[in-house]
Amino acid sequence: MKTSTRYILAGSAVAALTMSFVSTAYAGTQSTITLPVTSMAIPKFKAPKVFGTTFQADPGHDFTKGVHSRRDGILRGWITHVSGVKAEYEPIKWKKGTQTEGHFVGPPEGDVRAYASPIAKNVVFLSAFGCKASMQHMTVDRNTGLGNKRCSQSVLIKRAKQYERPALITVYKGKIVRVQEIYTP
Repeated sequence: MKTSTRYILAGSAVAALTMSFVSTAYAGTQSTITLPVTSMAIPKFKAPKVFGTTFQADPGHDFTKGVHSRRDGILRGWITHVSGVKAEYEPIKWKKGTQTEGHFVGPPEGDVRAYASPIAKNVVFLSAFGCKASMQHMTVDRNTGLGNKRCSQSVLIKRAKQYERPALITVYKGKIVRVQEIYTP
């Protein structure tokens, strides 16, 4: 009974959508469907703790096969190298300080935990310091400590070439589709 109701509702929705396009076309106007592909196509992944004190595990990733893309999901990490639109990145963890609150650290020298993925053309880069090169304006969600100012792919690439900024890096289908900076003073 539930299945047949679903089919009826789905069929009704398709029919209503079809009729709206037919009536628009009949009226002599052109209609194009523009769906926000980035927001609909990327699933919502569980975010790690922003200031987690351990490196995130990546079960099933074979680091002996060279540097390659991480599995789909969100990694707390930073971009260590950019060549063209391909970025190398590694996991990071928060190390509590004795004189200060602490700082982020990457894997120790010689550790093979590194990934490489192309940066998607329509990447969502949410900066904690604005889009200008000066990086003087804070654009941070005060509740989470995460950047909330959307900047272009070119700003992300320029900034990644100059600094290792801590971020939540989202990988989907082998591409970096979202980078959200973590604010650290």
